[in-house]
Amino acid sequence: MTAPLWSFPDLVEAVRGRPTGTSAPAVGGISIDSRTVQPGDAFFAIKGDRFDGHDFVGAAVAHGASVAVVAQERLAGMGRITVPLVVVSDVLAALEALGVASRARSRAKIVGVTGSVGKTSTKEMLGRALAASGETHFSPASFNNHWGVPLTLARMPASARFGVFEIGMNHGGEITPLTRMVRPHSAIVTTIEPVHLEHFPDGIDGIVRAKAEIFLGVEPGGAALLNRDNPHYEALALLAIEAGVERVLSFGETADADARLDRVTLDAERSAVEATILGHRVVFRLGAPGRHLVQNALAVLLAVADLGGDLEAATAALVAMRAGKGRGERSTLSIGAAEATLIDESYNANPASMRAAIALLAQTEPVGAGRRIAVLGDMLELGPEATALHAALAGPLAAAGIDRVYLAGPLMAALWEALPEGRRGHYAESASALEPILSAEIAPGDVVMVKGSNGSRMGPLVEALKSRFASPDQAAPPRPTGIS
Repeated sequence: MTAPLWSFPDLVEAVRGRPTGTSAPAVGGISIDSRTVQPGDAFFAIKGDRFDGHDFVGAAVAHGASVAVVAQERLAGMGRITVPLVVVSDVLAALEALGVASRARSRAKIVGVTGSVGKTSTKEMLGRALAASGETHFSPASFNNHWGVPLTLARMPASARFGVFEIGMNHGGEITPLTRMVRPHSAIVTTIEPVHLEHFPDGIDGIVRAKAEIFLGVEPGGAALLNRDNPHYEALALLAIEAGVERVLSFGETADADARLDRVTLDAERSAVEATILGHRVVFRLGAPGRHLVQNALAVLLAVADLGGDLEAATAALVAMRAGKGRGERSTLSIGAAEATLIDESYNANPASMRAAIALLAQTEPVGAGRRIAVLGDMLELGPEATALHAALAGPLAAAGIDRVYLAGPLMAALWEALPEGRRGHYAESASALEPILSAEIAPGDVVMVKGSNGSRMGPLVEALKSRFASPDQAAPPRPTGIS
């Protein structure tokens, strides 16, 4: 029988709340979304930018929540709620307090992951790799912000042997409070690239300092795991030492990296890798394609070895790694009796991840007379350099041998002007305007890769193409309704 996540008295004490009504049974989970509440969950009625969780307490109870954590100022308007309430002054602060309490009771070895790109895929790989050595806790999605990190902490079972936490930021100062909650034994910085530039007047140097905030939470005796091939390695290493981190380890192709890539064979579906991890030679297959994922796999195996996990079992687990939705997931498009391939890279974009996605498209062979087609939307938050960074993608597209390029968004106009006539497919102001053009022009054997920042709305374009070219036996997925 699975042990409860929290006893009711422990939860009340951790959030410093005031219970109403009778005591609740043991709490099996923590939720902030009424649509995904499971029976026995505690529902935290967080007020977000668009919705207030207090408006959904009744729905959470209907889905099986056994307790709700609510703000004192909203208590009078709760009406008839049939489960105990825990009243606090601030619900988000209460969730943070529960996360801190979870970390305090845990004996798990903890890994924190940040970086300009690759955080989520690295977190997913770490979850698989460490699970081969013992119970491992990590979030099911990109819960890397001011509510996602404490939520993931609060959900960590006391029995976990390992925990993996993704930590993100858009502005300086955002990582510091999160890493001090997580208190990692190993802190990974995947890489540093020019992202969120509009929030950093001092450019890439500001991004380096912001990512280095993760070192402020590293536990005594812990380690910073850094990309030895990145030009900002030395700056990060110095900042780690200044923050009191006792050990700096590295990964990459550089000869003196602690986790060194010796050889790699890339293909459209997977990668074959030979590497040396802290002096141990490993040979493994990574079940998702892309050289950038191989680089992050080195960081994963370095963390496993440093934390005392089973390195051989970890490498075996990576063969099951698959590209996720929006991060390289592949679908088949049915075109009459023929097919094309769709690569969904629509979950966000920056210059580095764009180059990686273009390289991934280059690895995929079209069938017959098929073409490699890139469908790209605006990269956002790049500040004054945005125009030049978009135009600069013309070089990687040419080097990758991409046949046709379809572009959406005002920033992508700069790339359109930089492309030669023969590579131009179509330009539109919005992603939705591209959908009928692509639907008419995608042909059998084509490989179509779609990528852009979330704000450029390339994800809905992917879903539209999947629906338009679904095989007759494929049912359309349900459309999400509402949010809380």
